[in-house]
Amino acid sequence: MTTHQKNSQTTAPDPYDDVRKAVRRRFGTAASIGNIVQPTLGGSNRTVVFDLVEGNARRRLVSRQETYSAEDSPFLSPSDQFKVMGAAYRHGLPVPEPVFEYDADDVMGHGFVTGFVGGETMPKRIISDPAFAGARGRLPGQLAEFEARLNAIPLEEIAFLEQIADSTDPIQAQRARYDFYDEPHPGIELGLRWLETHRPPPQKRVLVHGDFRNGNFMVGPNGLSAVLDWECSHIGSGLEDFGWLCTRSWRFGRNDLPVGGFAQRQALFEGFVAAGGTQVDPEAVRYWEIFGLVRWGIINIMQAHGHVFGGRRSVVFAACGRNTSQIEYDLLMTVAGHYQ
Repeated sequence: MTTHQKNSQTTAPDPYDDVRKAVRRRFGTAASIGNIVQPTLGGSNRTVVFDLVEGNARRRLVSRQETYSAEDSPFLSPSDQFKVMGAAYRHGLPVPEPVFEYDADDVMGHGFVTGFVGGETMPKRIISDPAFAGARGRLPGQLAEFEARLNAIPLEEIAFLEQIADSTDPIQAQRARYDFYDEPHPGIELGLRWLETHRPPPQKRVLVHGDFRNGNFMVGPNGLSAVLDWECSHIGSGLEDFGWLCTRSWRFGRNDLPVGGFAQRQALFEGFVAAGGTQVDPEAVRYWEIFGLVRWGIINIMQAHGHVFGGRRSVVFAACGRNTSQIEYDLLMTVAGHYQ
């Protein structure tokens, strides 16, 4: 056999060796992983879905590993996300079960492992597939109940969130992020000014999911299976989550159905009261919808900036630069009352 032939038969490095070692550190050397799927490399996370195999027992798990962080990132650290999910899970909310957090001995950076929850997350399928017709009818009440229970979690359990900018003043937090890029966007300037001059009366401070929208719900035939992606959690007005859910950007073309493209606002508000929440002020929710457009515009500026200057070359992030203009248009039309 020639040297070339020997080299061609060299076994390629195992791309999941780090996950295997981390699992064995916690479950013993007899534990293994199998049925591995990497659904996406993601913009800031490496996601790996796998079976934990212990003898004849199998358990489906998900690894989320941070692969990128930056000065301008508005997202919680994986460690803080893990803590928030732990609080929600302890209170019986439908979230993936937190299993373990990576540590320095894993030499994998920051991340964690959770239980796997089956279901659909693609918004277009959720809002249009006949298989989810029944689920769409249940979702407003289920999401409203989720919010009522989320808002009831004692703040002392997530007191560390008080230190982040979004918990102190979400409007000023967006202003600071916008100013960081030193990039003129008159629509966003107007939106920020409108938010500063139209603040609603103070609301009870509660745990806010922060990215509560279609696309971050796991949905099955019976409706809500789990709420995912806790990297934007903070403490503030619970109506911020309702405003984000109803923001025009998350209707995916079904603008006649403002709640994620599948329901009317009133169904959500009535479900919230039925689940033990307070009466909802529609004008306050509208305020947070406008906030949502401002915030989403700034996030798109961030992603485009990362493509050009931050070493995150991506067609998706590049497209965010163009998307910012569309969001500004939606923002102006919403502030003017032309969009509902």
